Amino acid sequence: MRGDIVIHAENGGKSDRNEFPSFTEFSFEQLKAATSGFSSDNIVSEHGEKAPNVVYEGKLDNDRWIAVKRFNRLAWPDSRQFLEEARTVGSLRSERLANLIGCCCEGEERLLVAEFMPHETLAKHLFHWESQPMKWAMRLRVALYLAQALEYCGSKGRALYHDLNAYRILFDKDGNPRLSCFGLMKNSRDGKSYSTNLAFTPPEYLRTGRVTAESVVYGFGTLLLDLLSGKHIPPSHALDLIRGKNFPMLMDSALEGHFPEDDGTELVRLASRCLHYEARERPNAKSLVTALMSLQKETEVPSYVLMGIRQETASSTQPLSLTPFGEACLRTDLTAIHEILEKIGYKDDEGIANELSFQVWTNQMRETLNSKKHGDTAFRAKDFATAIDCYTQVSFPCYVNLESEFIDGGTMVSPTVYARRCLSYLMSEMPQEALGDAMQAQVVSPEWSTASYLQAACLFSLGMETDAQETLKDGTNLEAKRNKN
Repeated sequence: MRGDIVIHAENGGKSDRNEFPSFTEFSFEQLKAATSGFSSDNIVSEHGEKAPNVVYEGKLDNDRWIAVKRFNRLAWPDSRQFLEEARTVGSLRSERLANLIGCCCEGEERLLVAEFMPHETLAKHLFHWESQPMKWAMRLRVALYLAQALEYCGSKGRALYHDLNAYRILFDKDGNPRLSCFGLMKNSRDGKSYSTNLAFTPPEYLRTGRVTAESVVYGFGTLLLDLLSGKHIPPSHALDLIRGKNFPMLMDSALEGHFPEDDGTELVRLASRCLHYEARERPNAKSLVTALMSLQKETEVPSYVLMGIRQETASSTQPLSLTPFGEACLRTDLTAIHEILEKIGYKDDEGIANELSFQVWTNQMRETLNSKKHGDTAFRAKDFATAIDCYTQVSFPCYVNLESEFIDGGTMVSPTVYARRCLSYLMSEMPQEALGDAMQAQVVSPEWSTASYLQAACLFSLGMETDAQETLKDGTNLEAKRNKN
């Protein structure tokens, strides 16, 4: 947790805004491509949006995952109003929010783009859990983070939140809860500020049809009831239980009493204050943060541990210290890679039976070795088309036949031949063929870092950024391991 929960929400948690993406106005084509043409397979119902507005999971060209909310065509008829609202909400940046990072306004299309939260909603983890109920310490953390989100938004002039509910709380890659930014947009023709279930609607909203900061606190109270009971319990029923001091009936039986009784009592008291009929009697967001801060448990345990979410180890996410070969592959600097391969020659074939031992055996082998020699000459001269032709004669079919014929004698195809042909393919703008050769080199020599480095260069060329980074990491680790030996 790195002490995150003791940070006051005045700056929205961390004060460093550089970690957040800047607000961008996307083209419709960009978002269409990111969502596979707004495919039904990309719809993410866990973002809690109802038809006719739909939220899609998407992936931008830079491999950033996004959530795209597409409004129906009757929403936001005034494009200027939509852009103004989106830009205002997009100026907010907090680790307590699933931040709005962009929008699209073309013709009748109105779309919002937010950070994608991969671990679903509070509703999923509270009401529809599969392996384990949410732990008490995590419920208290959700309450605090939500209060901090509301306090931050209020401090930035966005105190109004429309239809605060358990579907609006999303969990990021670290298992931390975040408040969806979509509810910060002022109400348009896309729907009501609150759901049609009157049992959960603030009394003043029923009278006036207006959302106030106190109405948002009422919604926060209903969420505290959700956290206490593990059910979406109507406030009126909950308040009857509270007035009758029948607390056990209110508490989630799945917790099996594994929580301090005083904590439960304090959270019940806080919920009842938030649900006060008179709006002016409800606490504000700042006082909610103060009250919830003192209840926090297991503050040093990361959220993903409390949530039972698998997480990469810290070492796997540390920046790599790249060698010159790794740097060349990261930049896809093919000229630099060529120079490196030329410099190391065939010395990395050590430990693999040298094909030169065959030359006294057959005329076929002499032809194969001649093809390799001509390939090396062409490779050195940067005649990559000729190099491909010559190396192909070396690797296929001659070496395949020889491998099957002499494998028991310890022979093996040279991985360097594959590596050189791989680079020749890359130089000839044939990255898919190049990737096949890099993978084949690794099959021949699994611990050879050059094979991993070349795979990374191929994957970068194919636009497969994430896979390329992982393979680059493998190459770096293999080279470091070899240098230690």
